[in-house]
Amino acid sequence: MATLLSAGCGYTLAGRDSFLPDTVKTIGIPDFVNRTPYYDVGQTLSQRVRTEFIGRGKYKVLPQDTGVDAVLKAQINSISLAPSAFNSSQQATRYAITVTLGIQLVQASDGKVLWQNQSQVFREEYQLASGGGVLDPAAFFGQSSNAVDRMATDFARSVVSAILEAF
Repeated sequence: MATLLSAGCGYTLAGRDSFLPDTVKTIGIPDFVNRTPYYDVGQTLSQRVRTEFIGRGKYKVLPQDTGVDAVLKAQINSISLAPSAFNSSQQATRYAITVTLGIQLVQASDGKVLWQNQSQVFREEYQLASGGGVLDPAAFFGQSSNAVDRMATDFARSVVSAILEAF
């Protein structure tokens, strides 16, 4: 009987670290298509997804869609930022960021879809290092803040876990 083990943001079957075919050894992850007005977000999120796949240690990861066994394609459709907590002066102290995208992993040889979620939603709350008043995602992503770094890392971890664990 299979035993479920806790693994990061989800579960996986014991003794199995991926639901991808054994023929997938190299994954191409080109920069995500960015349909939002926030310039750097596509590069930031795709780079973090590459880093997360590399950290899992099983796959060779390249930033292109040629010369690979599978290609991860993603389109960022929207990003929103909203205050989620306030101090006694009614200044925002925490913000919820929501990223909506379509994403799929396809086998390069024949275009077979190995995994997809055309309505992937990532939502998390963060406290910004700077004071309140950041309601624009462009300002959020333009900061060199720990919140942006944490958001991109958390996003990548959730996407890669969803793909490898077939959720």
